[in-house]
Amino acid sequence: MPEGDTIFRTAVVLRSVLVGGTVTAATAQAQPGMRRVPDLDRLVGAAVTSVESRGKQLLIGFDSGLTLRTHLRMSGSWHRYRPGEKWRLPRVQASVILETADAVAVCFNAPTVELLTGRELARHPTLGALGPDLLATDFDADAAQKRLRERSSLELGEALLDQRAVAGIGNVYKSEVCFIERVSPWRLVSELDDASLTRVLATSRRLLRANAEGGARVTTGGAHGAGRLWVYGHAGRPCRRCGLLIQARPQGELPRTTYWCPGCQP
Repeated sequence: MPEGDTIFRTAVVLRSVLVGGTVTAATAQAQPGMRRVPDLDRLVGAAVTSVESRGKQLLIGFDSGLTLRTHLRMSGSWHRYRPGEKWRLPRVQASVILETADAVAVCFNAPTVELLTGRELARHPTLGALGPDLLATDFDADAAQKRLRERSSLELGEALLDQRAVAGIGNVYKSEVCFIERVSPWRLVSELDDASLTRVLATSRRLLRANAEGGARVTTGGAHGAGRLWVYGHAGRPCRRCGLLIQARPQGELPRTTYWCPGCQP
């Protein structure tokens, strides 16, 4: 699943080619898991006024007052093309196609696509429930920590993935941040002191911001011989800090694989 830094970068790219342009064609088609296919004909003739990320949500605003919301889940991605340029994926996988005179923006394989009025946007249950966005300029660390505390009965790894607590962390950052801060992802939130949660949130924000500019995701900071990631995807390999084998197992009600080092994160 794309994480907060990926959606942030996507917003930057789409903003550069769409904002100020007028929609000449807009279509949506059903993909697996999509509950409803919105009528995007209403966007034709409207000018794009904004493209922004909110955690893992992407919002495209128009001067008509409408907003297009997409959530990419596990398999979705946005691509931008020049008019007439060959697409990298087949048209049948396109959830959304937005065209202006200068660009074609295609969202592939997204199960969540909604066209919202201003009233619907303001009252949207998912957007309204999001926790503080780690990549927002006005990120509220105190509010994020309070929301994590409200999930005191959850294991830390599961709590960090709850976008209602803090928005933007995905499975990669969950594992990497816990490793960097030497905190076990299996400990209950209630077992952690405020200083530990403060460090976890600060490191999450630092890594997301460092990777928001593009390129391959790196969490090791270029440490000698460390590669790009410390533990994610490295199950069965020696830990680069202590030499014990990295472990992995599913975690949470909607099980996602968590990676950790039993030596560094007791």
